Amino acid sequence: MGKEEEQKHLQNRLYYWGNTPEEEYYSTQGIKSTKSFFTSPRGLTLFTRSWQPLTSPPRAAVFMVHGYGTDISWNFQSTPIFLARNGFSCFALDIQGHGLSHGLKAFVPNVDDVVDDCVSFFNSVATQNEELGKVPRFLFGESMGGAICVLMHLRNLGDFNGAILIAPMCKLSDKVKPRWPLPEILSFVSRFAPTLPIVPTADLLEKSVKLPEKQVIARMNPMRYNGKPRLGTVAELLRVADYVSSRLRDVRIPFIVLHGSADVVTDPNVSRELYDTAKSEDKTIKIYDGMMHSLLFGETDENVEIVRNDILSWLNDRC
Repeated sequence: MGKEEEQKHLQNRLYYWGNTPEEEYYSTQGIKSTKSFFTSPRGLTLFTRSWQPLTSPPRAAVFMVHGYGTDISWNFQSTPIFLARNGFSCFALDIQGHGLSHGLKAFVPNVDDVVDDCVSFFNSVATQNEELGKVPRFLFGESMGGAICVLMHLRNLGDFNGAILIAPMCKLSDKVKPRWPLPEILSFVSRFAPTLPIVPTADLLEKSVKLPEKQVIARMNPMRYNGKPRLGTVAELLRVADYVSSRLRDVRIPFIVLHGSADVVTDPNVSRELYDTAKSEDKTIKIYDGMMHSLLFGETDENVEIVRNDILSWLNDRC
């Protein structure tokens, strides 16, 4: 099959895994899955999913937060499916302005509100599901989702036994961050036109996903945001990244942080700083030589398997 034919073949798929219907695919993986909508305390309707072991009681609950511009219904699913196959109940929501949740596409005016939404949803899941009260609860965040998990912990929101942080946005890499004086100008203009999608930036997908064939699949996501970042969102993410990086020494939760050494979206050096300065007694760091931002999808299947197994091993040791 030539390169052009292969790309055409890749594009004819309904899901990141192919055309097998969802329920049938989940069944082949030995898991069950649900979809629903959750109304947050501020009245926002948020789309949620769960992925759980089909026959055995859960060993732990994993509460998951996705990254900027993505959602929980495309390749993000690959990780909770893997974890559910290994006995973990996983729960996630599309944050405001992402996926099937309400809000202007990719507009995140206040990350603190998003943190409250996540905590409300996670708490509602825990209270409605009796068997989750008997097992450990872990946070899981990718990129911006990693920063949201750290913020939850710093605000003492929720009772969690640990956190899995995948290339967390504790600081934006200088390679994608707008250069001075642009951040100052953007911050000023965003007060008057926060929703304008005009921030110049490199193609984050190409900088995140290493394999061209996986870039094709990632671009097929019907809910992925492909426009320029909005002024207000960028100003807010810069604020949050600066705040989180200034509070790394206050982190006390058990955690594993995983980062690719070739990541040019979020900074692996800040993950090293988190590991070095956090007050957590139980902390682990994995820096993967040559890997990029999308550790759990964009790398070769062999590399993805390495990262997955490191996460699984960390969870197994704490359950």
